[in-house]
Amino acid sequence: MRLGAVISLGLIALGAVMVLLPFVWLVSVSLKPHAEIFTTEVALLPTRPTLANYWTALTETDIPRYLLNGAIVTGSILVLQLAVTVPAAYAMAHRRFPGRRLMFGAVVAALLVPFHVTAIPIFLGFAQLRLLDTYAALILPFMASAFGLFLLRQAFSQIPAELIDAARVDGMSEMGIAWRIAFPLGMPTVIAFAIFSVTAHWNDLFWPLIATTDPGLATPPRGILFFRDQESGDDVGPLMAGATLITVPLILGFLLAQKRFTQGLANTGLKK
Repeated sequence: MRLGAVISLGLIALGAVMVLLPFVWLVSVSLKPHAEIFTTEVALLPTRPTLANYWTALTETDIPRYLLNGAIVTGSILVLQLAVTVPAAYAMAHRRFPGRRLMFGAVVAALLVPFHVTAIPIFLGFAQLRLLDTYAALILPFMASAFGLFLLRQAFSQIPAELIDAARVDGMSEMGIAWRIAFPLGMPTVIAFAIFSVTAHWNDLFWPLIATTDPGLATPPRGILFFRDQESGDDVGPLMAGATLITVPLILGFLLAQKRFTQGLANTGLKK
């Protein structure tokens, strides 16, 4: 094997270790008893593994409720985003109307604006509408996605115009073409966008932290904060166990969809 290949593989392996080490440490600490966590010796693996931290996380805090809230919020956001984005992306890809290029430019420009810039006006508006501390406050600000619109527009643009014209000749409506032809053909890109969307909103702490105060509405990252102990600081073992329980669904979901995820990015021209 050539020296260059060895160096490349070594750098890749080093990068993989640096990325995976925090996750390994997370699981390791979650399996350690309290006495092993607060010690002067650093051990990657627990000497006496225990599930006590997971029991504490599941019984002393409402982790199942936080996971359910996360599923409700992220699932609702994704459904609304697709309901808005699929027809809009189809229209921008296969309909001709005045201002079409300008609108696409506005979508690209919107990608440059972080949500934090608009958070305060949204918060004030929701306060006036008395929607704070509700599921609506966690869901509605994200029902439209500029990133999703850009991604799906790129994918739908690759559908042959002849196929769209044939569907129109057969009498299919534009909305029918969007959902019955463009949507299935763009499924790999839809899955890629779904992974981006679910990951971003499952892990989001910023907006749930300012939009809700009710523990019953806490999403997983917000729920982790309830492990805080005012007398002794953070209860590290159950904290790591809770973080593991919250992280595992995302990892499993990505592993199951990674082939479609890569294919979806390739279909949009984002992968070289």
